Amino acid sequence: MCGRKVVVTGLGIVSPLGTGVKHAWKALINGKSAVKKLNTSEYKNLPCRVAALVPKGNGPGEINLNTIFSKSELRSMCVATAYALVAAEEALSDAEWKPINEEDKRNTGVAVGIGMIDLIDVCSTYETLNKSYSKVSPYFIPRILTNMAAGQISIKYGFRGPNHAVSTACATGVHAIGDAFRFIKGGVANVMVCGGAEACISPLAIAAFCRLRALNTMKNDTPEEASRPFDKDRNGFVMGEGSAILVLEELQHALNRNANIYAEILGYGLSGDATHLTSPSDDGVGAILAMDRAIKDAAIDLRDISYINAHATSTLLGDAIELKAIETLFGVHSENVVVSSTKGAHGHLLGSAGNLETVFTILAINNSLIPPTINLNNLDYLGKLQIIANKAKKWSVSSKKVALKNAFGFGGTNASLCLAEFVT
Repeated sequence: MCGRKVVVTGLGIVSPLGTGVKHAWKALINGKSAVKKLNTSEYKNLPCRVAALVPKGNGPGEINLNTIFSKSELRSMCVATAYALVAAEEALSDAEWKPINEEDKRNTGVAVGIGMIDLIDVCSTYETLNKSYSKVSPYFIPRILTNMAAGQISIKYGFRGPNHAVSTACATGVHAIGDAFRFIKGGVANVMVCGGAEACISPLAIAAFCRLRALNTMKNDTPEEASRPFDKDRNGFVMGEGSAILVLEELQHALNRNANIYAEILGYGLSGDATHLTSPSDDGVGAILAMDRAIKDAAIDLRDISYINAHATSTLLGDAIELKAIETLFGVHSENVVVSSTKGAHGHLLGSAGNLETVFTILAINNSLIPPTINLNNLDYLGKLQIIANKAKKWSVSSKKVALKNAFGFGGTNASLCLAEFVT
């Protein structure tokens, strides 16, 4: 069973760049920024007053949860779970996988995580309790449990394979995909619905991240310029929200049903910095170990890799250490490696960052087009790596396209996926 190959057959997106894979990818490639000013009074006294919100409405690329779910359904779930359900529907429809056969359902699992609960839900429910115990919603606990996106997807489609959730801060999405990859590779399931979701933008969350000195506070009047990975003028990340869901499938299972194959997942690596609650190790050892383990798991040479979709959130320390780690690992091959961070366009989706960026990496493979790092006007790096700024770059290689996707989280948790063009 351990020799089973794993491919991607379905994709779904709810993001600040738009709902729907086509909308989000087009906006990304065109260099659009989805970061907006937070104009309501609750934010007026906060150092950071920008965020990347999912566009709401009934137009192309917008989402209206009230037209998708009933009022009772929305009362039973947090917004992140609703986003995950919408993205999952797109991904499963894309994969043409909504089995009615019981055996197929038993061999289909879910691995979807959430990084942070909705702090406002907690605060408002506590205020409700102070008024009346009987007014506390019976759905409050299901709304704040981080496994409920996975649970709701499993319930909706009747999937009886692994029902799994991981919550590892900003590495959540990549860990969920990697775990799903291993479930299939190990024979536990034939199909996995995986990814992450996040919807925790609120005055309290913004204030708390500001107190950590993690958010951008210099571009409140020009929000579209706030998220700027690798740029000398970066001074913190921008919070985002949304969900991205992938359908992973055992290769032969996909071939037997003539499924469309976007890419192959070759390897998965994990590590811990064992250094600090919020800051990466200065020498980048955690990132190096995660990438190296993904490459070894893929059983390829690091010279096969030509693109890295970086975690780079637009923080002074994190961006610099990640580039240092990449160059340390790749050595003389660094000059052949292209790096970009899409967070300049959509901000940092926390627990849903790595999975959204994995989808973008897969689309880059499919379209032979590397997405840009927007707002990169003054590169804060002097090494050999090729950093793609502001405009998408044609991905031309003599062999098949192979990429890494990095994701790092508070607590020193790191993950990396190795993704490749599928060649029959």
